Amino acid sequence: LYSAGRNISHALSIIFVCGDLSLIKQLSENPLVSQNMLAMEALNDLKLLHQYLEIFGVTDKIVFDISLARGLDYYTGVIYEAVLLSDKTSQNQAIGIGSVAAGGRYDELVGKFDAKGRKVPCVGISIGIERIFSIAEKKAEESGEKIRTTETQVLVATAQAKHLEERMKLLTMLWNFGIKAEMLYKKNPKLLTQLHYCESAGIPLVAIIGDQEIKDGVVRLRDVATRKEVEVSKEHLAEEIKKRTS
Repeated sequence: LYSAGRNISHALSIIFVCGDLSLIKQLSENPLVSQNMLAMEALNDLKLLHQYLEIFGVTDKIVFDISLARGLDYYTGVIYEAVLLSDKTSQNQAIGIGSVAAGGRYDELVGKFDAKGRKVPCVGISIGIERIFSIAEKKAEESGEKIRTTETQVLVATAQAKHLEERMKLLTMLWNFGIKAEMLYKKNPKLLTQLHYCESAGIPLVAIIGDQEIKDGVVRLRDVATRKEVEVSKEHLAEEIKKRTS
């Protein structure tokens, strides 16, 4: 019983440890590990992983945790979790943060479903989208930052009726310059409706055209946040939008 208890104690001393590359070296010198072929193969995998992580310059964000375990039994190599470190709001309240992604290597899983049992190297990760969104929303709420629901850079709008085709032409021109632009597809939307849409969707700019702008070959470019407007020639519109949204 004493011998068994001692072995269990040694095993627990190995399992519940974490650290950097020095941990791998420390475990390699432990007789319980060095005499186990599978354990040494695992440590060699970790050494190689650390070598690659050094190349990417992210070793300061990595911790080797021997106690880490996954609930599925098909993993055949390194497993990992991505953890967001604890943060606090402006009211000094802790935001509940933990593991937001996890995965690992599973070289034998595909072979179980293959008629020839071929071994296919695989690695994957699952991401906790809901947890990430809840954290992002909490931080945005605290900072007062507007969460954008679109990548649109500019909305093509008009303050007057009967300019649907002109809006479509301007929209096409911006698309051809690689600008992420859109417009409301009602025939004669009210300007206030178009501006409210930009505010709710987080679109930063509005390109406004009307009778006078069409005649002069210019566009009124409006900053949605500050409500300031400047006149820009059509030739320089795409350049100005890129400058303001880069």
